[in-house]
Amino acid sequence: MLRGLELRGRAGLTAATAVAPALWGTTYLVTTQALPPDRPLLSALLRALPAGVLLLLVARVLPRGAWWWRAGVLGLLNIGGFFALLFVAAYRLPGGVAAVVGALSPLVVALLAPRLVGERAAPVTLAAGVLGVAGVALLVLRSDAALDPVGLLAAAGGAVAMSLGVLLTKRWGRPVPLLAFTGWQLVAGGLLLAPLVLLVEGAPPALPPASVAGYAYLALAGTALAYALWFRGVAALPVTRVAVLGLVSPLVATAAGWLVLGESLGPLQLVGALVVVAALLLAQVRRRGRADPPAPVGGSAQTTGRSADRTTSSAASSTTSRSTSSRSRAALSRHSTGCSLPRNEPEPTSAPSSPSRATR
Repeated sequence: MLRGLELRGRAGLTAATAVAPALWGTTYLVTTQALPPDRPLLSALLRALPAGVLLLLVARVLPRGAWWWRAGVLGLLNIGGFFALLFVAAYRLPGGVAAVVGALSPLVVALLAPRLVGERAAPVTLAAGVLGVAGVALLVLRSDAALDPVGLLAAAGGAVAMSLGVLLTKRWGRPVPLLAFTGWQLVAGGLLLAPLVLLVEGAPPALPPASVAGYAYLALAGTALAYALWFRGVAALPVTRVAVLGLVSPLVATAAGWLVLGESLGPLQLVGALVVVAALLLAQVRRRGRADPPAPVGGSAQTTGRSADRTTSSAASSTTSRSTSSRSRAALSRHSTGCSLPRNEPEPTSAPSSPSRATR
């Protein structure tokens, strides 16, 4: 029964994490229908910075000590640098080529995970990564796609940046509540993008209501909510499996284009969609008799302190339980011999329950 509850809980967490790339998959639809076509860096900035400021206003927690520079590094890899490289690739490459290169990210994570987080990808996870790249290629790649060297480098750089961001997020842990942790990275990434926007694109133009609504959706749903769900999954699930969930994004983007924009899907694209779905399911297969590796403890003193507090509390609870058990046995012995408890001796009480471990 406990095994079944654990599996259902993990399946639910995996499904919630997959919502993040599903929301990212709607970005193409919103961008093409509501946002200015010549302001990719502005779009990245208005996705990240307002969402990050909103989360910090809600959480009201600022970084301490080493987490100032760690938040900057994670903000660069997960947000600022990744968004910039992504838009350069989108402008210089056909969408299909950029998506295929981005689909290499799960394999990059699997390659670096043993060294950075001590997690070795299972063979089925590696197979799922390869299968996912093939499926995305069938789904979005066209035979007449042109290859631009700068665009290819930008797409590859974006895949590596996202992979390193995921791995360092796993390695360093999360020292504060989820919304604060997400807000730190979004603000850091937005601040890194701001001077780049002014340098490359100039001052932002006046925005029509449709663009304001589009940016609001991307900031709230496509960024604040999506990244909070993503970072939660990275912390709690095997990182090599989480990376494969990124394949949901091109799948949703293609489905949205078909449903909303009336784009046609050929037989090869349908086969590619089925291959991507198969890769997503294959990546979640667990080897029989082998438990998932535990999430590494974050490097912050605050995280270590919380772990020590939990250990101390558990030990105290165990000691109290043994003491209570001894008093109960003594009371039973006295009762069996016709003796009653002295008036000044307190009645035995049940031991306090041990605090449960916080769920990330």
